[in-house]
Amino acid sequence: MKPLVAIIGRPNVGKSTFFNKICGKRISIVDDIAGVTRDRIYGDASWCENYFTLIDTGGLDFDSKGEIEENILNQAQIAIDLADVILFFVDGKAGLVNADRQVADYLMKRTKKDVIVVVNKLDNFETDNLYDFYELGFSRVFPISSEQGKGLGDLLDEVVNCFKNKKLDTSENSTATKIAIVGKPNAGKSSLVNKLLNENRLVVSSIAGTTRDAIDTPFKYEDEDYILIDTAGMRKKSAINKATIERYSVLRTIEAIKRADIVITMIDVSSGITEQDIKIIGFVHDERKPNIVVLNKWDLIENKDDKTINKYKKQLDEDLKFMDYYIPLFISVKTGQRVNRIMEEVKRVRTNAAKRITTGQLNDIIQGAINLKQPPSKNGQRLKIYYATQSGVNPPNFVIFVNDKNLMHFSYLRYLENNIRKAVDFSGTPINIVIKNRSEKEE
Repeated sequence: MKPLVAIIGRPNVGKSTFFNKICGKRISIVDDIAGVTRDRIYGDASWCENYFTLIDTGGLDFDSKGEIEENILNQAQIAIDLADVILFFVDGKAGLVNADRQVADYLMKRTKKDVIVVVNKLDNFETDNLYDFYELGFSRVFPISSEQGKGLGDLLDEVVNCFKNKKLDTSENSTATKIAIVGKPNAGKSSLVNKLLNENRLVVSSIAGTTRDAIDTPFKYEDEDYILIDTAGMRKKSAINKATIERYSVLRTIEAIKRADIVITMIDVSSGITEQDIKIIGFVHDERKPNIVVLNKWDLIENKDDKTINKYKKQLDEDLKFMDYYIPLFISVKTGQRVNRIMEEVKRVRTNAAKRITTGQLNDIIQGAINLKQPPSKNGQRLKIYYATQSGVNPPNFVIFVNDKNLMHFSYLRYLENNIRKAVDFSGTPINIVIKNRSEKEE
């Protein structure tokens, strides 16, 4: 794994702004409301060809007591334990406050790792009160302005020096398979991530909507690199106020789906399969992403027998006619039932999405379909299919050359796709079929 750098501090000192600035994109939600970030949020970063991972954390407030505050502290503790370097953020405009001293005392007791005090919000680089922060007991204090980008180079130079002193591997690794976990609020997404990781990596609460960001968590499974992306729950559009943080959370979820290699769509089966569940799956399908439909909380279904799964499967078949390639998995994160099958299905879907078939095999499949059912005709002219070829993977893409693509009816195109799927296992992944006139080959 690349070196880990944890960003720690009280609420509203600019941790997420710095995180987004260094990672080069808006990963963490930035808002004037204190306490927006709740989970550990991971982002890839680099400086002078040294690659590392930043961990943004929630603001530490030792004076507030509650379930969310306790979870934020737990997440910060894990980030500190995992990190190789800790950036302790303070607000240079506000000056040294008692809450900073509480965080400093906490770090002193918690860790012996490299701690760098980062005095943020010095937009004009005024350093008059900089030396006040040496009272916190750490020898390295760096003034910066995340908003203005001032002082970042000196700070990152020091971070990289810490890596070199520890002889950490800062080479780039971008081969990890990205798995986005999406669904309605309180479907068990964060609980599933924690179960797969065998640790409490994400905040799990009985309060629906606890996760606000799309959170990247790297891990290994059978010596292969993966990144789990936990996302905010997606409610009906009409239920989301445009001015709320939740709206931005949903946008992050959509972005997570777009950049994922595989999507796990979670359904709270104890509440039934709802219209919103189908809409979410439909969005994943429209984005042409390989997908596993996970029906969670199976332990809450009463009076189960051998026919219960078939009943739910029949409903899914009806609701998901538009993507009959879906893979269903009935699990209980709470009891662990069938959770061990998820990564095996992920591997199978990944293999199917990257699968190639030879041009000869593909054309044999197409010709067999034509022999069973002739192509459609229009105004006395019949569609002629000359040949087909596979043009890409992830998802599999096919091009079929014909005499006139306007003669191809969508039902016959679906018929050809079904024949390809019968001959080759593409379960769990969409396939794209493009129809071209033969003359377009030279274009």
